[in-house]
Amino acid sequence: MSAVTDSYTEIPEVEILLLGDPDVGKSTFLSRLMLGTQPTSAAENEKLPPYSLPAIHDAFQPLVFNITLYGRPYRFQFSDTASPTPYLELKPHFIILCFDITNRRSLQNVKTWRYLVESTYNIDESRPVMVLGLKRDLRREWPVEDKETGVDTSCALEGDAEGDAEGDAEGEKEDTRHVMPDEGLGMAQKLRCDRYAECSAVTGELCMQVLEDIARTAAKTTTEKGGRSGEYCTVM
Repeated sequence: MSAVTDSYTEIPEVEILLLGDPDVGKSTFLSRLMLGTQPTSAAENEKLPPYSLPAIHDAFQPLVFNITLYGRPYRFQFSDTASPTPYLELKPHFIILCFDITNRRSLQNVKTWRYLVESTYNIDESRPVMVLGLKRDLRREWPVEDKETGVDTSCALEGDAEGDAEGDAEGEKEDTRHVMPDEGLGMAQKLRCDRYAECSAVTGELCMQVLEDIARTAAKTTTEKGGRSGEYCTVM
């Protein structure tokens, strides 16, 4: 169900929920939104140490932002899994599935979070879903030898949870390569999500673009058409 309003005199309120494994960077992303989305400059770093952002208290959730878009005001409310209100009780209009680019397992677990979305929030399939890769600043390109001898990435993405558990039980070496953009996009497409994006909350890289993309999608949830992108996953 979309967050539709009947009058332009009302300010549409859109609830946005961030889901994902612990420590993937959800709270840091919200901290960046509170601080501002511009990349951190050297001058700012003199006051704010690199790779550090002011902590936000979970009790402050939802974080409310008043934004004007398309000449109309909107009120966006951001929450994550640390919300004072149990996140399973929230009624989001837009859902963002987060993973850590340096942690391949967290990308695999996006599948579990996607299932939760479909079974809990999105039974009527009306809510848009974005996959968001965080900690982009920490990504390292694969060494040539890893590309030639590493784990078959396509198999890793296609494997089910049971296969993953069997691999761990047999003591197989976990693939520690960082997630590349095409892999994140591939997962979003496989799970039939509407959008895919990446950013670094710590440095601010691409955060402005991600917020703009989130804002546009959130605003569309207030219309009769809704915020779904249709058949294809859109890249920010």
